[in-house]
Amino acid sequence: MMKLSCNAVDQIHGGAQCRFLGPHKSRPGFARRRKEAPSPPSIVTYSGGGSSSSSRRGIVAVVSDRGAVGAENGPGRVEPISLADRLRQGSLAEDGKSYRECFIVRSYEVGMNKTATVETIANLLQEVGCNHAQVVGFSTDGFATTTTMRELHLIWVTARMHIEIYKYPAWSDVVEIETWCQGDGRIGTRRDWILKDYATGQVIGRATSKWVMMNQDTRRLQKVSDDVREEHLAFAPRELRLAFPEKNNSSLKKIAKLEDPAQYSRLGLVPRRADLDMNQHVNNVTYIGWVLESMPQEVIDSHELQTITLDYRRECQQDDIVDSLSNVENAENAEASSKGTNGSPAATENQNDYRQFLHLLRISGDGSEINRGRTVWRKKPAR
Repeated sequence: MMKLSCNAVDQIHGGAQCRFLGPHKSRPGFARRRKEAPSPPSIVTYSGGGSSSSSRRGIVAVVSDRGAVGAENGPGRVEPISLADRLRQGSLAEDGKSYRECFIVRSYEVGMNKTATVETIANLLQEVGCNHAQVVGFSTDGFATTTTMRELHLIWVTARMHIEIYKYPAWSDVVEIETWCQGDGRIGTRRDWILKDYATGQVIGRATSKWVMMNQDTRRLQKVSDDVREEHLAFAPRELRLAFPEKNNSSLKKIAKLEDPAQYSRLGLVPRRADLDMNQHVNNVTYIGWVLESMPQEVIDSHELQTITLDYRRECQQDDIVDSLSNVENAENAEASSKGTNGSPAATENQNDYRQFLHLLRISGDGSEINRGRTVWRKKPAR
């Protein structure tokens, strides 16, 4: 019979959650920025009787009012912990309804200014979302797929992504990202993020996204069934929580179609093998790079990207050839969106410091829309 070798119940955070980790080394840690910051998850070990190696193997679980959650079979099952789980700098919040993880900005994730690129930010958002799903027992062979979804060959695909960056983290900075998911009508779900400078606690960015369900075999969209919804939202906040709670914020604004002729273009972009993800289509972060390919160089030199919104219209496959088109957005719409800085600490009152563009990604051959986008650029700070 397995015995719990914790020191006491006080190692379990309020009885709401704890991690059961096998034999371990001390985890690397960051200096906490303030006393009230959440402490790392408790380290406790299950040890079994007998002398076989399997009986001494560590196991991991999140203990909640719904039972133990393993890494393979979802709620109610306890599975072996992986080395990655043991070293990862992330944990569920005390109420189990969101997930926080810290990341160090590495040298290959920064650009010429020694700050993280927007693609780096987008990749970190995707990473923390997937890690959240794994912690609660999902996503063993896809992005946040539940047990029922895997049985029915269903996957999540991005329908919309909105990212606002108020201050870009620099090389070696530590970024703390919190994420959570909630339902979004009958056909999809949403995931939100808040990014903070771990050293100061300052909010440096926010993001929100909408996802819809697709059949992996037919590549057709499918409504979210009650079974999938119940599984997927078991660890979601019960009350609506938004990264952008402000009314009429820019994440809600529709994106008009860019019409020919475009002012700026980059034609003939070809997906690389490395651009394909585990769902066999071009990863959503790749589209961000393609959108930026058609931006005028003078704007890239004098401004930095503050906001990007992308509406995903169709899949892009490896054999597709893509055109990237960009136009300056008309003054009326640009003024409305550039004011939508949503309380950004980096916001300025001088609207001349901002530039706004519409974007279109399309298939070169037949002109089919892949993606519509909008970007807002602010003047680079003096260095």
